[in-house]
Amino acid sequence: MNVNVNVNDYLAVASIIFCIGALGVLIRKNLITIFLSLELMFNAANLGFVAVSEYLNLISGDIFVIFIMVVAAAEAAILLGIAIAFYREKGAISMDKANELKF
Repeated sequence: MNVNVNVNDYLAVASIIFCIGALGVLIRKNLITIFLSLELMFNAANLGFVAVSEYLNLISGDIFVIFIMVVAAAEAAILLGIAIAFYREKGAISMDKANELKF
């Protein structure tokens, strides 16, 4: 079975994944769920970059994806530390409790 998938199909899937991630960021109140939604948005952008770079026969999109993955890993490590500190302070990981923080 030979399935011909073009760049538009990849970009359609990437846009659907990005919209799901954006809805997760906007609707959810749990901090961990928001982080996972951000990771979905990063992965959708990566899929778009890889699809376009493959279509144009360029390597710059693949290199940019590596940088995005490094930033996403650093973001996940830092935000997980913030979430653990937030849980120790407030006893829950909810964005409603974030208003109670003192600066």
